[in-house]
Amino acid sequence: MEIISVTIVLYLGLSSLYLFVFALASKLPKVKKVKTVVSNKINSVAVLIPAYKEDNVIVEVAKKAILQNYPDFSVVIIADSLKDSTLLTLAKLPVTVIEVFFEKSTKVKALNVAFKQLPDYDTALVLDADNIMDDGFLSAINLEFNKGYSVIQAQRTAKNLKSNFAILDGLSEAINNNIYNLGCIRLGLSSRLVGSGMFFNYQLLKNLIEEAKAIGGFDKELEIKLIKDNIYIHYVHDIILFDEKVNSGAAFKNQRTRWLAAQFFFLKQYGSTAVMAFLRNGNSDFLNKIIQMALPPRLLIPVILLLGSTLHIFFETHLIFLWLFGLALNLIANLISIPASMYNKHLLFALFSIPKAALMIVLGLFDFKKANTTFIHTPHNSK
Repeated sequence: MEIISVTIVLYLGLSSLYLFVFALASKLPKVKKVKTVVSNKINSVAVLIPAYKEDNVIVEVAKKAILQNYPDFSVVIIADSLKDSTLLTLAKLPVTVIEVFFEKSTKVKALNVAFKQLPDYDTALVLDADNIMDDGFLSAINLEFNKGYSVIQAQRTAKNLKSNFAILDGLSEAINNNIYNLGCIRLGLSSRLVGSGMFFNYQLLKNLIEEAKAIGGFDKELEIKLIKDNIYIHYVHDIILFDEKVNSGAAFKNQRTRWLAAQFFFLKQYGSTAVMAFLRNGNSDFLNKIIQMALPPRLLIPVILLLGSTLHIFFETHLIFLWLFGLALNLIANLISIPASMYNKHLLFALFSIPKAALMIVLGLFDFKKANTTFIHTPHNSK
């Protein structure tokens, strides 16, 4: 039993140390800009919005998207299984609608069809069907692109915090932004990609999507391919994309199952490759990405460490200090990564839903096989 306890606490403790280091890194002062604007070009932008059964939100999102004050952009709705009434409403808007039909739908398939029908643009922005761009979003991200970055991740932040699960989902997003995005670029490593708010050189994304095979978690596949080829993923913390958060335990479970299945699938597929790339070529970015994929679900870490610490206190074992140290590191990493604006009474009430959320993640582990063969859709609701 002691060997099992040591193995678990070392795994969770080292995971907590990783989170702690990058949480602290996110608080480092901003490094002086190495890249300066190389041009003032107004790049043409294709705003790509795959919409699978998203009748509740897609019309509002399209109406908001076309209001961007930017001289050269097109909003492209990739309509998969939308109702006829929704398509009729979209047809009245100045957007491009591309209908797609699949036996088994995925974002990769939808984007591939769109690329085959669209003319070439300079850049592409990928959004989810529930995303709302902040005012000036396209102008701001175009400015970053003109500094020489070919891949840019914007900050996703919650647009709805009306339920405990939505608050927990928004909290998780905010913490991840600090640790996996801001913390990484502060240390000279690539940001993660998060599925939407992703801005690319158009031809680069087109080529990546053409080669992609992911059923779920296509953003993880893009991350791996980019970093494997030494293409840096930039992150801009003050370019905001509003993202709808899940409002129920069932939606939370489906979402996390899809994410974790993709994470561990690509860990298994590329883990040894990343280690060899680091040893041969010093590709620390690739190694860092694989380490991230080897981490356990972040919500489960403090829960298991707390339970383990309690049990070891009860049985008075000498391993208690390891468990408590890991728990302390993890709590500090999370606490310093939570934005000050989220510290309120609503967060306090939402924390009582953590046990249920942790249970949803555990139950989701049993759906891994399904997640790797069928796209698990997380439906969104209109406001």
